[in-house]
Amino acid sequence: MAKAIPSRSENYSEWYNELIKRADLAENSAVRGCMVIKPYGFAIWEKMQRALDDMFKETGHQNAYFPLFIPKSFLSKEASHVEGFAKECAVVTHYRLKNAEDGSGVIVDPEAKLEEELIVRPTSETVIWSTYKNWIQSYRDLPLLINQWANVVRWEMRTRIFLRTAEFLWQEGHTAHATAEEAKFETRQMLDIYAQFAEEWMALPVVKGTKTANERFAGADDTLCIEAMMQDGKALQAGTSHFLGQNFAKAFDVQFLNKQNQLDYVWGTSWGVSTRLMGALIMAHSDDDGLVLPPKLAPIQVVIVPIYRSEEQLELLSAKIKPLVQELRKAGVSVKYDDSDANKPGWKFAEYELRGVPVRLAMGGRDLENGTVEIARRDLKTKETVPFEGLTEHIKNLLDDIQQTIYNKAKTFRQANTYKVDTFEEFQAQLDKGGFILAHWDGTSETEEAIKEATKATIRCIPFDQEAEEGVDIFSGKPSAGRVVFARAY
Repeated sequence: MAKAIPSRSENYSEWYNELIKRADLAENSAVRGCMVIKPYGFAIWEKMQRALDDMFKETGHQNAYFPLFIPKSFLSKEASHVEGFAKECAVVTHYRLKNAEDGSGVIVDPEAKLEEELIVRPTSETVIWSTYKNWIQSYRDLPLLINQWANVVRWEMRTRIFLRTAEFLWQEGHTAHATAEEAKFETRQMLDIYAQFAEEWMALPVVKGTKTANERFAGADDTLCIEAMMQDGKALQAGTSHFLGQNFAKAFDVQFLNKQNQLDYVWGTSWGVSTRLMGALIMAHSDDDGLVLPPKLAPIQVVIVPIYRSEEQLELLSAKIKPLVQELRKAGVSVKYDDSDANKPGWKFAEYELRGVPVRLAMGGRDLENGTVEIARRDLKTKETVPFEGLTEHIKNLLDDIQQTIYNKAKTFRQANTYKVDTFEEFQAQLDKGGFILAHWDGTSETEEAIKEATKATIRCIPFDQEAEEGVDIFSGKPSAGRVVFARAY
């Protein structure tokens, strides 16, 4: 094996980057700021996709696909939206290349300038709402519940794999409703789905809340979010759901005849999560020996390694193990039997630990005689010897226990690193240690911006479960009705 991964305590950023590389999840591409997601990393993303897609469809949503290119004029129709994305847009200006006359290669053909520039999709509200105008005429066409799985481009200058890349994968839901109440219900429902996915699949506890006006999605009336804590104490926004009001409907003239036979503008929502969830999964659970994956999202949930001295012994072990493999697969467990002779068992143990496989089984000659097998669990790094009989049920229960244990550990960590502070001096001292800080805020954008400027901390959300509590803003000294969640964030 190569040298050890840098420890989290010494250099968290280097640990993260090196772990992604060593676990074979992704790598930087030839295009600056973009990433190549490798098969093992993509297998995790596919599991995320599948689970989320099922949850969306259970609530009546359908998948569709819209163009990658957006006419520049579309972005001009919603003023706050274009202002929010203008600095991040990649622009297509020409439609053809040609060979250079000096033979040096291809150049952009100056005669092939587009009449109107095209924007490479940073998000799809504008192109989708221009389409909805043709789809919606009556209240009978509503609600319109559409999701799209796609890639988007946001021209990031400082990139980090999974967390912030110029191109990334995501899903974006875009829905249209007859009333504001229905749209607000949808906005909250989808945030609750994201929270359920984070907690039940990613084993990641989250805080649900509302974004401040400063942090709100460009073009939305309200933005809801889930915020997670990473092991370095920083926050990561793990999902957002936006109530768009009638902003995009008015910008693109999407009207419908209501039940009173009157024309009205529809009410909209949009919501999305992206491959940054991969970064959250890594940073929330993994350790200095490699990935720690919740079983529900692990590409390989169980690996079985035979320990043998001869081909004859391997044949005997395989005769015992292969029926178990089939039994586990029938029970819905993803399992790999690694009987390759390319590497020794010790190397395999370390490699599967690095890749975060939740359960490892080892079986040798003595185990064969005794009717036992050694089981190692990745999360606690414990081993036990158990009878071979009844092993499938034991493993299924063990995977459930690992999933819950990983969640409990993350939740305990968050609770231990959440603090109430009442003065700006306490606030600054705690920020350097990391964690979520519950502090009073006077509700003004000016104070929020001043705190951000002074400390690089932002209000992550106004929690839904915020307690009414009279107090004074830690910075301005003005009255406050309750505490909000501050943190430094990715």
